[in-house]
Amino acid sequence: MQTSSLLRQLVVGTSVTHGQLQKPVNRLTGPATQCQCSTSTSKQMRLRTNISETVKRKISLGARILRVGGVEKVFQQFFTMEEGEKLMKVSQCYLSTTSGPLAGFLFISTYKVAFCSERTVKVFTQNGNMLRIRYKVVIPLKKIKSMNQTENMQKPRQKYIEIVTEDNFEFWLMGVLKYHKTFQYLQEAVSQA
Repeated sequence: MQTSSLLRQLVVGTSVTHGQLQKPVNRLTGPATQCQCSTSTSKQMRLRTNISETVKRKISLGARILRVGGVEKVFQQFFTMEEGEKLMKVSQCYLSTTSGPLAGFLFISTYKVAFCSERTVKVFTQNGNMLRIRYKVVIPLKKIKSMNQTENMQKPRQKYIEIVTEDNFEFWLMGVLKYHKTFQYLQEAVSQA
């Protein structure tokens, strides 16, 4: 498998297995494991849950939606839509990655669950050129094996949603606005798939 192809698949969240290692390449560890790694990581894991940060995030989302022309247009801008696909819910959240939480948007549609980072991330090509791209994850609803709600036992306000795919890849979402309602939409979408 070529490096550029591997990079593209990692960025879009496609399940990738490295031929020589036979280990999933884009497997993400859970937030609890990441917090134990180092103090700097635990500082990265602290999500701003105060009122002013929540308001800033909601205003930012609203401004972006207005600029593009609606929530569905934002979704269409970032992802291709299948015929008959309908957007059910959009929420701001963080995706747990090996380098720390990544702020972005969670889209729940009748065909897929998708995440797109708010800001671009730097990646380097084989030639050494730097590209700035949005980090995207697309999980078809039919590929979701399970979803779990968890919370930090020491800090119950820190809640997480774990999505496990059929090929045992784990995706951890945290800092989800309207956590319970978003999880209900996820359950509804998966049950209808």
